[in-house]
Amino acid sequence: MLKRAEIAKLDDFFTDLGNRRERSGYFYRINGFSPEIRTFIRRYYEAARTCGVIIEGNLKNPDPANLSYYNEIMGAGFEMDAGFIGRSLAKWLPRLSAGQRDNMTRAIYSTLDGLRKAGKTEGMLRNVHIKFMCWLYYRFEGVIPKLGAERLPKILFEGEVGNYELLLLNVLFLAGADIVLLQYRGDAGYLALDPASEKSVALDIPGMTPFPDSFSLKRIREDIQEELELERISGEKPQLEACTNAWMSGKPLDDIRKDPAARNPGPGFFSNCFMRITGAEDRVTYLNDLYQLRQDLLAAGRRVVIVSGSITPPSSDEIGAVTRGNYRNIMELISGLLPNLGFLTGELRRLARKAFAELLTEEGRREENLSRLTSRGVYLISWLRRWHRDLFGTGEPLLVGCFFYMGGCRYSPEALFCRFLARLPADVVIFSPDLRKKCCLEDPLLYEVRYDESLEVSSYPEAETGISMGTAAYHAERDLDSAIFEDTGIYRNQQYSSAVPLLLRTMYEEIPVLWDQELKYRPNFGVRDGTVTMPVIFAVVNGVKDGDVNAYWDGIRKLITPDTAVIRAFPHHSDTSPNPLKPFVTEFFRNGRLQKTRIKSHKAYQYGFLRETSQDYLLDCLQRLIDQKIIRGTFENGMEYTVIAVALNLEKNILRMIQRFDFTKKNPKLICIVTGETAPSLEDDIAVAFLSQIGFDVVFFVPTGYQCAERHFNRSLAVSHQIGEYVFDLEAPAFEVQSDPNRRLSWLDSIFKWRK
Repeated sequence: MLKRAEIAKLDDFFTDLGNRRERSGYFYRINGFSPEIRTFIRRYYEAARTCGVIIEGNLKNPDPANLSYYNEIMGAGFEMDAGFIGRSLAKWLPRLSAGQRDNMTRAIYSTLDGLRKAGKTEGMLRNVHIKFMCWLYYRFEGVIPKLGAERLPKILFEGEVGNYELLLLNVLFLAGADIVLLQYRGDAGYLALDPASEKSVALDIPGMTPFPDSFSLKRIREDIQEELELERISGEKPQLEACTNAWMSGKPLDDIRKDPAARNPGPGFFSNCFMRITGAEDRVTYLNDLYQLRQDLLAAGRRVVIVSGSITPPSSDEIGAVTRGNYRNIMELISGLLPNLGFLTGELRRLARKAFAELLTEEGRREENLSRLTSRGVYLISWLRRWHRDLFGTGEPLLVGCFFYMGGCRYSPEALFCRFLARLPADVVIFSPDLRKKCCLEDPLLYEVRYDESLEVSSYPEAETGISMGTAAYHAERDLDSAIFEDTGIYRNQQYSSAVPLLLRTMYEEIPVLWDQELKYRPNFGVRDGTVTMPVIFAVVNGVKDGDVNAYWDGIRKLITPDTAVIRAFPHHSDTSPNPLKPFVTEFFRNGRLQKTRIKSHKAYQYGFLRETSQDYLLDCLQRLIDQKIIRGTFENGMEYTVIAVALNLEKNILRMIQRFDFTKKNPKLICIVTGETAPSLEDDIAVAFLSQIGFDVVFFVPTGYQCAERHFNRSLAVSHQIGEYVFDLEAPAFEVQSDPNRRLSWLDSIFKWRK
């Protein structure tokens, strides 16, 4: 019989019997999960399917038909004797060799003898014997002739094992089989049967966690079937496999320089690296090091593609070049898109088809929307078509190009593309020197290098004349600056370039209190990951308090600051207002995204004199306004183009306010006075909504109480306040900007104060 032994590593299970210590076997139970364990279970499952038995759930008790057949062949007799058990096995399982039968006899007799000593009656022992014989015949007959062979058969049991099931598995182990129990609910049930763990060993390796709910042998089978289907779809298998990162020394820039031919991956492999370098090892030399890296690679004849900031989405022409259709499932989708990789040749094409199929299948497990999956596949193909010649040349012979991405992945299609390239013959390196910016890329193949120093870098240094480096003193000053202004509640001028508005719901009496207050002192102000949350006011004030018109106008006048725009009559804009951008807006919006580069470079673009960060911020706010469908009719009948036309045609005084706007200090204001029966136009409401997105405080004063604001909004943005009786036929005075809204009225003001 087999001797019990413990493994040194999981691969020991697949060692032939003659190469094991003392011809031993392994009986293990697995109570936890890890990627290593998943790989082992998959391999063990394949081995058990080829030579062994897989049990999902418990062994069913012999049914009446099974028992009837047993009694017909074997009779009803039973003797608690090894000779009887041996003769029974010879008759019932004739395929057992003499040696196998001897081992099985001793194992069964030892088991029954243990039960007898525990107080079981002979009748009970007879029933256990018959149960064992039926289970051996009906569930394990195929593995019986292989017991004790040089390549031991594998038995894989999934579920909570019962007492007699455990006894039989132990018999099979002693007779010459490896056993693995998968216990998803932990070890408590097993230990109730075998408290001292005499029959099996609990696997204990670092990093084990509870089994995920989604894991099962059924899922393993589905994965195998899926892989077979992918192999069929993707066509001829690649002749080479990727050896990613295994050859690296730990010195990232030196490793990238290493000649791919000298990386020694062995026959049948190509060697590449896939790494993310976060932070800077030395801020003073960082840019020069990267510049020199590129120069060395080019001098060595390596191909280098560099992307900084973000990967530009595919153009309409690039997307149009990808043939696609309507698909019912992920396999149809992959099969339909794969022919688009025909621009590649030979081994590169085979590798790309395999990687494309595997990654989209993985994405399909997280994303059920086939339309979004199709878009991701189209992006992968379009981007690969854009750069394949720069990275791989003709593709034959295979050249390991370099893809450098400065700044880190900001959204999932970029991360997916980097993962795609990393499965091809390319060194893919993500440079993320600014520790405040997070890269969303995750992949089990990714090699991480992290440094403690942080550095703001906008683009990879490709030209010697474009390199700008700071001295040690400069960086020390920046460190001091960070210590003072980061997470302290103290902010330097124009510290942040990104912000989102948060609409405050206030009482009417709070408006003048909050109005001239810096944003950082308002409720719910915050900064997270470099983005400011700005609490802003959007209100409609109906009526005149106590009917006192003079006090009403005086109250409005006190709200007018140097950064306040006042609209005294509506409509202020209309569809006939001059707008040089209007004829071109259809060029500025594709596939739900603003074409920012095209907008900025257009001859009719009017915001080019603003700071670059202000321009980017305005376009981000415009994209958000469209995405949120605040304006009624957005994505219906071209309303989004009207939104773009209005937002890109703001008045110069408004733009100057935006140029001065510091997201942590006082924000610009817009006061709208509606005294008549004419409400704001569609263009007016678009402009108001856009300014609110930018961070303006907006208040409508409506003495008549008529409906005016938000007629063109999909949802209510403004807080409505009823402050007094309705007054009609008023005319707003020509307000003057007041530097101190709290100053006392002069005697001249008192004489000539407004009476309209």
